[in-house]
Amino acid sequence: MADEDETPLLGALKQKLIAAKEKWAREGRSLTGRPDGTHQRRLPPGQRLVSDWPVLDLGVVPNLSTKDWRFSVGGLVERPVSWNWAEFLAQPQLTVHCDMHCVTTWSRYDNDFMGVPALHLLDLVQPRAEARFLMLRSFDGYTTNLPLADFADEDVLLAHSWQGEPLSREHGGPMRLLLPKLYLWKSAKWLRHITVTDTDSPGYWEQRGYHMRGDPWDEERYS
Repeated sequence: MADEDETPLLGALKQKLIAAKEKWAREGRSLTGRPDGTHQRRLPPGQRLVSDWPVLDLGVVPNLSTKDWRFSVGGLVERPVSWNWAEFLAQPQLTVHCDMHCVTTWSRYDNDFMGVPALHLLDLVQPRAEARFLMLRSFDGYTTNLPLADFADEDVLLAHSWQGEPLSREHGGPMRLLLPKLYLWKSAKWLRHITVTDTDSPGYWEQRGYHMRGDPWDEERYS
């Protein structure tokens, strides 16, 4: 399917930023050696609290119109879906109150996102018995992988609004994934397609030294 093809990265990337992040992965930057797998702390180890929402991307911010926007799911599912913007907004909506944690060490508390619950999407597409993983593909060519079990949670959204307003372009609008329990690089901005698979394959940052899962409390920053 054309929707499942890799999309080349659009335009010039921030090569210095990418090289720096690859260096951080090699050196284990920001690792404290104090993982807390119990999740009893609100602020994961090695994180600092911020009040703003820093903008991080690959140097490309797609100028997406909701008129032309489409989202699809394929792969190991019984019922693939493809939505335009009106069809997406016609799905059940949920607001999730959560904290965000970025692998670059910032965390932001008390965010309110609205969107379509991942559990609703999974109920529609019905993953097959052998399905175990997801590959997320974005309009800027970005990819990242996820265990299906992490996606299938009540706080995971296909989010279109933050703090009562539509998501801005720089933060992934018109729609991005929200998966609060993992580092934010797993919550792909400008999401366009999800492929459901039986094997785990590395995405963009995972190919460059980042962890295949990314649990903040276990400090799963790097591979």
